[in-house]
Amino acid sequence: MDQFDWAILRHLRQHGRASYVELAQAVHLSETSCQRRVKALEESGVISGYAALIDERALGLSLSVFVTVTLSSQAEAALDAFERAIREVKEVAECHLMTGGADYLLRLAVRDVDDLERVHSKVLTRIPGVERISSSLAMRTVVRRPALPT
Repeated sequence: MDQFDWAILRHLRQHGRASYVELAQAVHLSETSCQRRVKALEESGVISGYAALIDERALGLSLSVFVTVTLSSQAEAALDAFERAIREVKEVAECHLMTGGADYLLRLAVRDVDDLERVHSKVLTRIPGVERISSSLAMRTVVRRPALPT
């Protein structure tokens, strides 16, 4: 990874639909060089895919909730079973295996408190092995960066 690769990544994070012509102009390389570098970044797994940033509020999902989940066992089979189950919960926007007091940190995107209660009581608590759940409501998002820190 050199300065041009980082420049390409920064530009693509901000402008994911940029053409190779636009990308080449932005990072001061030829179009051919940009295409080659992007392909190399994709093949190496640095660029793992492309996605649109979705405004959840525009879809009626006005509540962002952070949920910690503690399992009754941290055995590999228990973690695998939880991860399989949580992948099926459409309200889960993110799921992270954690260190510290809880095993997982989830971010849910839900319509309102009633929707949160439904997901909590009818979905999350019914996943086998879930011992404890704690939720915190995000009042607003202060920083959400599509850009890389470097």
